[in-house]
Amino acid sequence: MENMPFCPKCGNKTLQYDGEKKWSCPCNFTLYNNVAGAVAVLIKCGDEYLFTKRNQEPKAGKLDLAGGFVDPKESAETTCKRELFEEMKMDIDESKLVYVASLPNVYQYKNIDYNTIDLFYLYEMQEKTEVQLEISEISEIQWITKENLNLEDLAFDSQQKFLKNYFNL
Repeated sequence: MENMPFCPKCGNKTLQYDGEKKWSCPCNFTLYNNVAGAVAVLIKCGDEYLFTKRNQEPKAGKLDLAGGFVDPKESAETTCKRELFEEMKMDIDESKLVYVASLPNVYQYKNIDYNTIDLFYLYEMQEKTEVQLEISEISEIQWITKENLNLEDLAFDSQQKFLKNYFNL
């Protein structure tokens, strides 16, 4: 984030970054890098869990939990429903989502670090359903038991930490 030297208000090369969350300029301009909300859904069917394989950067080819960023004026549960439908045409019942935990994360996109708060949900299914993948985002899905899960295959540190704790690995 240090590579933004010019102030958008006065245009001078006087913008200073505090190294954590705030840019400021002597012209009284201030910009905060607030934390973005994101959701991840651990979908369970029997003793297997659904993982997606990322088809885009960051971390293309790595395993991921279904989910994404919370849109303005949207609840985390609505985000879960929207993202599962966008990514896999999976229509879920929001009322069956169970909030489990939250963890901080850093999501790097086009050389910019976005600080996020990742909200983790559990969604249990009685039987596996057909999915239609949004290929621009996901290349495939995999059903994996906790015994066969390699945490290093996961794209994001927060998911690795969450699953390590959730599965007591």
